[in-house]
Amino acid sequence: MTTWDEVLQAVSTTLGGDRPGGGAALRTAWDGTETGAHGQRCVLAHYLADLEGDVADEVAWDERALAEHAHLGDDDLAAVGIASAAGFAPSLHLNLGDGYRRQGRLSEARREVEAGEDAAGALGEDGYGAMVRGGLARLRARVEDGDLAR
Repeated sequence: MTTWDEVLQAVSTTLGGDRPGGGAALRTAWDGTETGAHGQRCVLAHYLADLEGDVADEVAWDERALAEHAHLGDDDLAAVGIASAAGFAPSLHLNLGDGYRRQGRLSEARREVEAGEDAAGALGEDGYGAMVRGGLARLRARVEDGDLAR
């Protein structure tokens, strides 16, 4: 059974620049999660998506992350320093929407942008909130322009 400490270590390794080591740690942690460990699975899928070289694989992980998020209570991500699960949703919608955009699935990308914007009220007035709001605005513009480039 995967612990939150193992999840955090895998994420830290990945964010520290060791993509191969982080990817291996994330996959090991994923394999050790229980199907009901929605918080861990949401976080792991979110980061695993970022390591994929193929957009279809990336989108599959982003879809998993959002599906796991649907089962979370508001304090289920407190172990990883996320004050509310609701505040994580805009980022999940942003990532999935961008994947859909790059696949040419513009109506689905638009739906994710709208869902992210609707959920953005849960973001704080901090750097993270500004980053995600800015990402949603840029994604909206790219979707509206029909921009499919990476």
